[in-house]
Amino acid sequence: MDIRPLRIDGAFEITPRQFPDDRGVFAEGFRADRLAEAIGHEMQVRQTNISVSSAGALRGIHLADVPPSQAKYVTATSGVFVDFVVDVRVGSPTFGQWDSVLLDTVDRRAVYLAEGLGHALACVEDGTAVYLCSEVFNPTIERGITPLDPEVGLVLPDGFEPVLSPKDAAAPSLGEARERGLLPSLEACRAHEAKLRGERQR
Repeated sequence: MDIRPLRIDGAFEITPRQFPDDRGVFAEGFRADRLAEAIGHEMQVRQTNISVSSAGALRGIHLADVPPSQAKYVTATSGVFVDFVVDVRVGSPTFGQWDSVLLDTVDRRAVYLAEGLGHALACVEDGTAVYLCSEVFNPTIERGITPLDPEVGLVLPDGFEPVLSPKDAAAPSLGEARERGLLPSLEACRAHEAKLRGERQR
């Protein structure tokens, strides 16, 4: 598989090699060893989420307090999605910026985003996305930013009419979240990353 760093440090696009034959197609969807080469430590998968969405569904921008936050590895098993990674780490040189990857069942790409980064998912065609998560869900440390914040400026597909959950629609802007102390610092993210790398080397 090919692993390419995205514009946001700590995020990667993963494109598997596919092997078609008369029976169908085979591909490696996740390789802990290959991912570890890119991120510097092995991702421990502690929870898997299955997200079934209708066209227009816009989920996010979601993040969690650091530590431990929640690294995510996201791919599509059906349909078409645009996966957004948003840098919400206070002190980061790319704070407030984002990158995106198209997830579908043609290229079968995946996105990895490290702890402390923000995540949003836009469903272009009805489908299912699967999340591998490094930590179990903890509602007490979950945070959100409205995905329609003009300061972030996510570029949605042409003709996309976003449907948000009440919780996401009521989420604060990036600036408001920063003022309220709801965002992780780059320093805390780096310290957590160093701890994960040290644990792997023992």
